[in-house]
Amino acid sequence: MSLKKASFIIVLVLFIDQLSKIYIKTNFVLGEYVEVFSWFKILFIENEGAAWGTKISDIVPGVSDETGKLFLTVFRLFAICGIGYWLYDTVRKKGTPTLIIAIALIFAGALGNIIDSVFYGVIFDDSYGHVATLFAENPYGSLFHGKVVDMLHFPMIDTVLPDWFPIWGGQNFRFFEPVFNIADSAISIGVAVLLIFNKKAFPEKGKGN
Repeated sequence: MSLKKASFIIVLVLFIDQLSKIYIKTNFVLGEYVEVFSWFKILFIENEGAAWGTKISDIVPGVSDETGKLFLTVFRLFAICGIGYWLYDTVRKKGTPTLIIAIALIFAGALGNIIDSVFYGVIFDDSYGHVATLFAENPYGSLFHGKVVDMLHFPMIDTVLPDWFPIWGGQNFRFFEPVFNIADSAISIGVAVLLIFNKKAFPEKGKGN
């Protein structure tokens, strides 16, 4: 697969990801949701940290939220450079289409969330109690301190466990709890492709010789 085709995948994912985020940000108030099906909701939340909303300040004592956010964004920038080189090198070495597609999806997803982290703080105002404005006069943050927009929620099971259930009996149980976005989906699909189709992505050289 050529770098041109891989770039098309990246641009397509980025376009859908950013279009969906900008639409949600400029049409939903933070916390607002639309129920598409009983098991699928469009729910607007913002993620200030890493996966599942984890913050660096929650892990490293003494680190402020601002410093932790900056560190996370810079780390993401270094990571995306590494993934980009991996993609370029794989295409140059004529890697398998499976591997190139997987890396392209991971790269696109990582870049999509980096765009939020780097730029959203300076182009949007906040979404608390009102719909945000694109290219706002009073943005909510600063460069490198943006929040990642999430909106896809799949509470496929939302129930109260029976009292006889060990330990958690009588408590609310929801599956799937996390809220994510198109970029997260691209990363997850890319990783899943590498795991499920590992032999196609990394064929053994000289097998059978």
